[in-house]
Amino acid sequence: MTAVCERAEGLGLGLGIGLSEARARFPAIEAQLADPAADRRLLVAVADWCDRYTPLVALDPPFGLILDISGCAHLFGGERGLMDDLLARLFDQGFLARAAIAGSAGAAIALVGVPAAPRIVRSGEERAAVAQLPVGVLRLEAETAGLLHRLGLKTIAALMDQPRAGLARRFGKGLLRALDEATGLAERPISPRRPVPRLIAERRLFEPIALEEDVARVLLALALRLKPDMEARGIGARNLELSLFRVDGVVNRARIGTAQPVREPDAVARLFKERLKSLGDEFDAGFGYDLVKLAVYETDRLEAFQTDLSGEAGADTAFAHLVDRIGARLGPGSVFCARERDSWQPERASGWRPLADGEDGGGSRAAAPAHGLPPSSRALAQDLPARPLRMLVRPEPVEASFVVPDGAPVSFRWRRALYRVRRAEGPERIAGEWWHEDRPARDYFRIEDEAGRHFWLFREAAHDTDLDPDFVMTTGARAGSPAWYMHGLFP
Repeated sequence: MTAVCERAEGLGLGLGIGLSEARARFPAIEAQLADPAADRRLLVAVADWCDRYTPLVALDPPFGLILDISGCAHLFGGERGLMDDLLARLFDQGFLARAAIAGSAGAAIALVGVPAAPRIVRSGEERAAVAQLPVGVLRLEAETAGLLHRLGLKTIAALMDQPRAGLARRFGKGLLRALDEATGLAERPISPRRPVPRLIAERRLFEPIALEEDVARVLLALALRLKPDMEARGIGARNLELSLFRVDGVVNRARIGTAQPVREPDAVARLFKERLKSLGDEFDAGFGYDLVKLAVYETDRLEAFQTDLSGEAGADTAFAHLVDRIGARLGPGSVFCARERDSWQPERASGWRPLADGEDGGGSRAAAPAHGLPPSSRALAQDLPARPLRMLVRPEPVEASFVVPDGAPVSFRWRRALYRVRRAEGPERIAGEWWHEDRPARDYFRIEDEAGRHFWLFREAAHDTDLDPDFVMTTGARAGSPAWYMHGLFP
């Protein structure tokens, strides 16, 4: 059995008892199949709700949570007030919960495992508080726990009275680690399930709100509270999240990203208005929200700037506002721009990124110099950019005919169509990147056919099948001869 109700526990049933034994003792017992996945989803939902007390909430499976309330307890009238409020609200939602507060996470976990244990322990008093608790609160392996029980070491105090060297030799260092965490001698690491915001503002409401206008008014007030802090630090928000806590424990969240740092409350309110419109029925206010939080997760430098006398924003600012509105309506990752990458291989040299992530979009490449080329090639270089606007996802093999082995082709066949070359420029040598793959260098040519169409072809050197047999099979190149490929099309 993985869990029992209060009545079954009162009758002497507990975790680990077999179902057949439980039914032999109590034939009328009702049993349900365990659903660990559903239990975890419920635990995650409760963890979301616990964000109302602190942003540092960690999961302690299968049924527990760890909250770091440092610096948060005074908002609820102290540690006792916070714990009482948490337990009362969980009880109203139908949960039977226990809580304990200690200076270390290990001590709190040990205390919460026993109903009669102290509920609040001051820092430095963990050792005395957990001394009389059973060793089961240390969450040891079943074999280790059974051996300790047979040896008569049934309490933490009995373990603390034993020589540490002997315990380590007999039971391993894991037992000492668990003992030190429970007594406050070692810190138990906490991994919050959500990132910690850089700035946060919240409003607790005596009367729940459900109307969109009321939410917008509270949101604007929270943005006004965040603005002075961002101004003092010289920063603006790049990623913000609005959290709406319903009275029944459900948490609705909306997040926006911005193309440029922002801290004006009106701008923040407009973006969230667009975001909430896009969510539509996904946000159900239920019986209303009693807590609203606005958190800033990412920031960037934002220096004060002087506008003109009209006070109107420039073209760059207007474009950024457009990107932010589209991103707020469709999602922060819906607007992309091209960017350059640190690679000289054409297929790796560019990519796409969300415009709201703040990186430079990259500039255009300069055209290759046309001097020193034949007249026909010089004219072609002036007409075409250095790189085609349309690149094939994967270079496609072509059959090329040429007069000079190292020269441009005089004709080529691509996708069963024959093209005769009228003008050509090249070669442009691009070496392979050895840290990605061991491929030969490429000689690129810009080619114009008799119909005025422009292509970007490259030639690879001959391949030795003994050194690279896979290349011939995957690309169709002929061993011992140059391989030609189509890589892009010019407008």
